[in-house]
Amino acid sequence: MVKYAVAKQLAGKRIITTDGEELGRVVDLYLNEVSGKLESVLVEPNPDSSLALRMKKEGAGMVTIPYSSVLDVKDVMVVDRRQMTE
Repeated sequence: MVKYAVAKQLAGKRIITTDGEELGRVVDLYLNEVSGKLESVLVEPNPDSSLALRMKKEGAGMVTIPYSSVLDVKDVMVVDRRQMTE
């Protein structure tokens, strides 16, 4: 089942992995201009998240995660950690 949310409501939403680690907060979304599908989520990483720090590129302040790893969006965005570490 596809979950719909207004992009404006996602800004600032906390991102939690399936094992309970807080990855960070949503900053922006990347869309494919041709298909209109969401491709990835730009994340302000939580400085206490070991996963976010490993994903962070040198010199970059943000982390990008594939939208395919998003499992659910309600009060928080839940992402599948396994899909981000492959």
